[in-house]
Amino acid sequence: MISDERNKNGAHILTSLTYIGKNREKDNGVKMARTFEIARRNNEKSGITSALAINDNYIIQNIEGSRLDVNELITRIITERPHLFIHVVDIKEVETRKWDGFLIRYLASTPEYEAHTLRHFSAGTDFNPYLMPKDRITSFMDALFTDELLNDI
Repeated sequence: MISDERNKNGAHILTSLTYIGKNREKDNGVKMARTFEIARRNNEKSGITSALAINDNYIIQNIEGSRLDVNELITRIITERPHLFIHVVDIKEVETRKWDGFLIRYLASTPEYEAHTLRHFSAGTDFNPYLMPKDRITSFMDALFTDELLNDI
């Protein structure tokens, strides 16, 4: 049961937030993925579900949870990860969750994977979510975590 105080802050409203980020440091995406894996454990306690796509330069993450928890999490991400240049691309109220748990997908640099990704989702010759409109980002995340072809690459 959600306390009355948390209800006053939107804890009963299920929210979905999608953001993109650019890594401004020289560390690689694998190191960032490990950092987010640690965060996953904390987020599960808060009832946050998420899908995170990451490579050496960029991340795309969709976060789901109560309005209060989602806002607290994005504030923490911005505060605790100053090396990420964050842009929120979508926030909306939703009836049901899309993700089951905290999913992480490291975007490999294999020729097959890059060819599929660039052909279907990218706006240029390199994967760069900053060049993608919101709908393409959403389609990319849906395909990344549900498309059999992408899961086999």
